[in-house]
Amino acid sequence: MSFKLGLTGSIGMGKTRTAQIFVAQGCGYWDADASVHRAYDVNGAAITPISALFPEVVEAGAVSREAIKDLILKDSTALKKIEQIVHPLVALDRERFAQYAEEDILIYDIPLLFETDGHRRVDAVACVHIASIVQRRRVMGRGNMSSEQLEFILSKQMPIEEKLAMSDYCIETDTLPHATQQVLAIIADIKERFLNA
Repeated sequence: MSFKLGLTGSIGMGKTRTAQIFVAQGCGYWDADASVHRAYDVNGAAITPISALFPEVVEAGAVSREAIKDLILKDSTALKKIEQIVHPLVALDRERFAQYAEEDILIYDIPLLFETDGHRRVDAVACVHIASIVQRRRVMGRGNMSSEQLEFILSKQMPIEEKLAMSDYCIETDTLPHATQQVLAIIADIKERFLNA
């Protein structure tokens, strides 16, 4: 039986890089954002139901994430309607992953893990964190998001202090060597306490 570790944090806190460290150590990996991308892609399971509600966000047979961002900023009811379509599809994808994964430790990369009660479906939670000034610099440095969009995303996420307080493990992503050291310690702890018990 695999150990399920939820990996969360806030936007720009280093979750993707941290997930790569876990994968390099032989952990299985499921990414909620990638699952959404698959649902939005050409022939994705979300295309038909979303185009029935919001045809303006479907371009060239796929859901445009940019168009969705704009829609959500303009229409306060849109996000909830889209989530009602996408969340069940993502849950199905996650179950399929768990069914076929063979690794001892499975990483579930879920940005809104606590916000969606996903922490109840994993064995433990690891939360990445960094100072908010560094977080903001990282996100704005990507060049694909306005300050207004960042504020909107942050308003939908639980404050990082609350996530850290609810997590079993905390990973500070100030440097890659430090993050790696913390990931190795978490893997060792899981193996010692749960997999070799």
